Amino acid sequence: MTAIWALLLCSCLGLLRPGGGQPFLRLRPSPSDNLPVKDIVEHPDPEYDPKEHDLDERTLRKKLGSHFDPGFMAVAVPGPANASGAEAAAGRARAALPAELRRLDLGPPQGPRLRVGKKARRKVLQWLWAYTYCPVLYTWKDLGVRFWPRYIKEGNCFAEKSCSLPEGMFCKPVKSVTKTFLRWHCQGWSSQKYCTWIPVQYPLISECKCSC
Repeated sequence: MTAIWALLLCSCLGLLRPGGGQPFLRLRPSPSDNLPVKDIVEHPDPEYDPKEHDLDERTLRKKLGSHFDPGFMAVAVPGPANASGAEAAAGRARAALPAELRRLDLGPPQGPRLRVGKKARRKVLQWLWAYTYCPVLYTWKDLGVRFWPRYIKEGNCFAEKSCSLPEGMFCKPVKSVTKTFLRWHCQGWSSQKYCTWIPVQYPLISECKCSC
């Protein structure tokens, strides 16, 4: 998976000095293949939060434009994202088998060929698919007031058990999509600081696969 920027928080190293105490060091993030994105460590001073007049929904929707995706972002607290991993796997097992499984030879690599009835073969393949299937499980995550929209539907790979026979392989991310959010970004400190909304890209897991 191509390395991607987790989040663009600032364009360089910066020092913020809240109340004249210990400097708060803010670092530019490094490219990473690790998804989902780890929680952002925010500056604790509410002085760096957007004010009420900075959160006008009509203005922010216009600024975000066509990047607003209601399927993956929400302004207000959303409901549950999707079913559990077991339910997702069971639902997939009832659907059409993928081509690679339909072509699978269930016979031994050597010796006489086993004769398996169509019904028995289909049941075995459905069981294999349910066992090895790696669904993307979505949950809503609150990014905090310094992101708009502040709620994102984040994907994770089902990892409660091994997905291979014999055991040893696990579901891991293989594809991702990028969604654009607005990030409240401040430069400087005290009365000299300047804050505004800037667009940032947030990567999300879109596909998982059973792998080492």
